[in-house]
Amino acid sequence: MSNIVLVVAAHSDDEALGCGGTMARHVAEGDTVYALFLADGTSSRAGADSADRERRQHAAESARQLLGAEKYYYLDLPDNRLDSLALIDVVQPLEAVIEELRPNIIYTHHYGDLNVDHRVAHQAVLTACRPQPQSCVKEIYAFQVMSSTEWNSPGVLPFLPSYAVDISSYLATKEAALQAYALEMRAFPHSRSIPHLLDLARHNGAVHGLEAAEVFMQIRRIRQ
Repeated sequence: MSNIVLVVAAHSDDEALGCGGTMARHVAEGDTVYALFLADGTSSRAGADSADRERRQHAAESARQLLGAEKYYYLDLPDNRLDSLALIDVVQPLEAVIEELRPNIIYTHHYGDLNVDHRVAHQAVLTACRPQPQSCVKEIYAFQVMSSTEWNSPGVLPFLPSYAVDISSYLATKEAALQAYALEMRAFPHSRSIPHLLDLARHNGAVHGLEAAEVFMQIRRIRQ
């Protein structure tokens, strides 16, 4: 039976950074993949305007096509200010999309990330996906996003992956999606540089006897 997969990310580009290869693999295996972005991704930047937002959304749509996702949703909440909102104002529109799509697998951020929007995204997912009777969501996984997951204070909820996905056949697709977000990437040796992200995938792969992998913390898995 095919899966319905939803990636809940704080910003467009987080999906490609955290689980782009896994998204492409899901699509190749017959699953239907969606992503939802909570924040607009640009309004916190000095001098940013509507044109910047449109450019970022255009980049996201290019990445979507490369990864094979069915649709991207944009909530356009204030960037790097999700903690200024009541959590219910993040959860309710997320719940509406979950009710529309009925995903059984969700990927989202690690709660220990430095970026506050990432932490709110994780909390919103866990709130929207409370394991109540008849809940459609059976699996939740947290991904790592370089320049956030590794930058928080030592010992603060470290990212401890317990699940690896072989993306050896999809690494080139992940790279193409990252290239679509070229304006958000940085030059090596920044941790959010494409050379480092490819090296990270190869490192995560080698740790598990694979050519390339993306790794996740398993938050919930229900087998019925």
